[in-house]
Amino acid sequence: MANDILISIKKLKTTNQNLDNTRKRILVAPLNWGLGHATRCIPIINALIEHNFEPVIASDGVALQLLKKEFPNLTAFELPSYNITYSKKAKGFKTKLIKDSPHLLKTIKKEKKAVFKLIVNEGISGIISDNRFGVRHKSIPSVFITHQLRVLSGSTTWFSSKMHQKIILKFDECWVPDHNGISNLSGRLGHVDNFDATIKYLGPLTRFKKQNTVTKYKLLVLLSGPEPQRTFLEEKLLNDLNKFEGNVLFVKGKIEAVQHKEVINNITTYNFMASKQLETAINESELILSRSGYTTIMDLAKLEKKAFFIPTPGQFEQEYLAKKLDSEGITPYCEQDNFDINLLKNVDTYSGFKFEEYELNYHKLFRLF
Repeated sequence: MANDILISIKKLKTTNQNLDNTRKRILVAPLNWGLGHATRCIPIINALIEHNFEPVIASDGVALQLLKKEFPNLTAFELPSYNITYSKKAKGFKTKLIKDSPHLLKTIKKEKKAVFKLIVNEGISGIISDNRFGVRHKSIPSVFITHQLRVLSGSTTWFSSKMHQKIILKFDECWVPDHNGISNLSGRLGHVDNFDATIKYLGPLTRFKKQNTVTKYKLLVLLSGPEPQRTFLEEKLLNDLNKFEGNVLFVKGKIEAVQHKEVINNITTYNFMASKQLETAINESELILSRSGYTTIMDLAKLEKKAFFIPTPGQFEQEYLAKKLDSEGITPYCEQDNFDINLLKNVDTYSGFKFEEYELNYHKLFRLF
């Protein structure tokens, strides 16, 4: 039975490739954990289109909503949801992930079945999975995107890293959105020794370009990430910003059917912004206040902004990145419970981001498909 399935897929691939200049369909599937995995897939999707591929989007929740808004003309499918949420307290983060692991394993199995159906029914010729473990198939080229070759988890970092690396090895290639060298953004996360995988460093992935604009906002607040921590920070910051002098743009990171704008005194609030609008907003802002998520870091590095970071409580990755950038004199940070609006003055003693130019050869990268 298994051999019959593989034969049918191979026949389907051959048929697709023999059609008169038919574009190969590539499944792009980011994890729905905040917005970062989805947004960093945007330049990949655009590059696929430019190189005559037909991207097919697959995800769930706000990640899927965001990509459908960005690419309304592309075919999109909903995948089984991991339903990842944070605990209300930082200390419970690891415990909650362990408790949720049986559900995650079941979801991965469901993902595999869903992906197989898409391969057969949609004529998929290749897969690009951004941290979705079950989105792969041995019959077609499958890529895993991650900046975490090492997964920090406190005292269990060795174990969590080995488990993640074991999953990565099931894919044909692993694409790391960072520079391969001393001057990099991910540090220990994206650079490990003695890992026998086909790793390609893409340079930082971002959908944004730097613009020469007039400063419109003294502060831009960018929120994202799983609940309930996103809401906790939103409520805290809106309360603290009553004491802030200067124009503030507050983007909540809540992807909804309709965009809403509200202006109260010096604070302009949006529930979400699409890429072009957000690109302009960041360029027009003097200072960015946000989580220290890796995709946000890549975006702010490209736009060479000054920033202040508040890591998501209990998330080792964001805590590590915030401390790394602070120690390098690039951006300050503090824990969520200790944040005070007056701490933003500390930014003056930090350099802010400087971007290292690079050119990614997508033509060469996409030869896998």
